[in-house]
Amino acid sequence: MLSGAYRAVLIDLDGTVHARGQLLPQAVEAIGELRAQGLRLRFLTNTDSKPPAAILADLAGIGLDIDAAELFTPVAAARLVLAASDASALLVVSDAVRPVLADFTSDRPPTHVVVGDCRDVLDYPLLDCAFRALRAGAELIALQRGRYFKRADGDHLDTGAVVAALEYATRTRARLVGKPSPSFFDLAVRSVGCLPELCVVVGDDAATDIAGGRAIGARTVQVRTGKYADQRAESGLPQPDDVIDGIADLPALLAATSRPGEMG
Repeated sequence: MLSGAYRAVLIDLDGTVHARGQLLPQAVEAIGELRAQGLRLRFLTNTDSKPPAAILADLAGIGLDIDAAELFTPVAAARLVLAASDASALLVVSDAVRPVLADFTSDRPPTHVVVGDCRDVLDYPLLDCAFRALRAGAELIALQRGRYFKRADGDHLDTGAVVAALEYATRTRARLVGKPSPSFFDLAVRSVGCLPELCVVVGDDAATDIAGGRAIGARTVQVRTGKYADQRAESGLPQPDDVIDGIADLPALLAATSRPGEMG
């Protein structure tokens, strides 16, 4: 059975499907119900500390099995950007991600500086090399620009702080390849073969998930898990079309509603 007038659901992972290393209540069951409704699924994450294969393994380890083609990450998006040019990349990324992008490195002067989660490698010499490459004309690529991320031991500084430092020092602006970049969401939409207005974007973060969904004209649903509570007091954030307690409520919401302009 097809759910209402929608064809696909683009689902955030961290804060929406899982949090602090555990699946959120009824997440697996809800995803199964969405599949049973005939909806095509894509799972979007801004995780830039691990390659896609490691993310899939982590998800399987907590009880969620998805196909590799259903997962979209900033690392995969960066490969597409670099492959489209004769890139020589300086990588400011984790040791785990470096092998995935290593074929774009060379002895030539950098044409691109790629910045991702770099907490295990970042030091002043590396940051200074990135600064000099950007001053010499390289393009700054940000895997994502989150301000912080949540873990079991609390909140941690995210990639966006490093990106902002390089932008400030070089008076340049990074090209964002992760959420909320519309190109990132467009890539996911194209992979399911339907129009953006036939898609629903679901996530906990208004600044990334809801902003990206609204930018491509998809319906947006925010869950009251993950970063939702932190953002309630923030002004100027994009507003979703719907708010639900958690992903467990999503199948019923979509089954009961239709696209704007259509009869329910």
